[in-house]
Amino acid sequence: MPAIDPSSRPLALVTGAARGIGQAIAERLAQRGCRVAVHCRQNLAMAEALAAALPGGGHRAFAADLADPGAPARLWDQVSAAMGPAAVLVNNAAIYQDHPLLATDHDQWLQAWRATLDTNLMGPALLCHLAGRDMAAAGGGRVVNISSRGAFRGEPYAPAYGASKAGLNSMTQSLAWALAGQKVYFFVVAPGYVLTDMAAADLAGPRGPGILAQHPLGRVAAPEEVAAAAAFCALDAPAAMTGSILDVNGASYLRT
Repeated sequence: MPAIDPSSRPLALVTGAARGIGQAIAERLAQRGCRVAVHCRQNLAMAEALAAALPGGGHRAFAADLADPGAPARLWDQVSAAMGPAAVLVNNAAIYQDHPLLATDHDQWLQAWRATLDTNLMGPALLCHLAGRDMAAAGGGRVVNISSRGAFRGEPYAPAYGASKAGLNSMTQSLAWALAGQKVYFFVVAPGYVLTDMAAADLAGPRGPGILAQHPLGRVAAPEEVAAAAAFCALDAPAAMTGSILDVNGASYLRT
């Protein structure tokens, strides 16, 4: 599949786009000529402000709690009705909750696993199902799932987060194989620590020096660096890269 022509103004749905990595991805895709459906969980005013500020015009904001099993379908239908069929889906929305095993009781452990898997894996899985079917019927499309180095190295303070991202990687590669013949291509971008609100507490807290020590660049990634990789997958990557996992962790975790 050739790179998507920005002049055609394809529609991209970006989840968790009101701030952080999602905001940077929305901005990069809009700069490249996409119309963007800016999703947020609940801060619709922030998402609407971003949609209004993106270049090119024609952007819209939508709110949905993707941990609700019915929310992905409602979101997909709302975007389709308001803006038309999406050529690109970026599953970026995620949560991270500390729940170290020895410091977490049974009820807290159960809550952390349910909330994390519902948001980080089931929500994207449902959107992938909807997008994959519609994109296959339309002759093609692209899905970019935002994962984490934690899928490979583990997350000792948040094992559900690491497990959810490992599941996201596996699902992406399964779907890449399943839908390659329909020209629906799936990619993963796997950052390490990124300078966002989500990571700010860790970076500013007692874990901060240890985190920075893992990074030979002397810093963590910027949201714009992750966005550049996501936009490449969404718009430019050759079809032969479907199923690929792109590490964007500044060599803080190397795998073979």
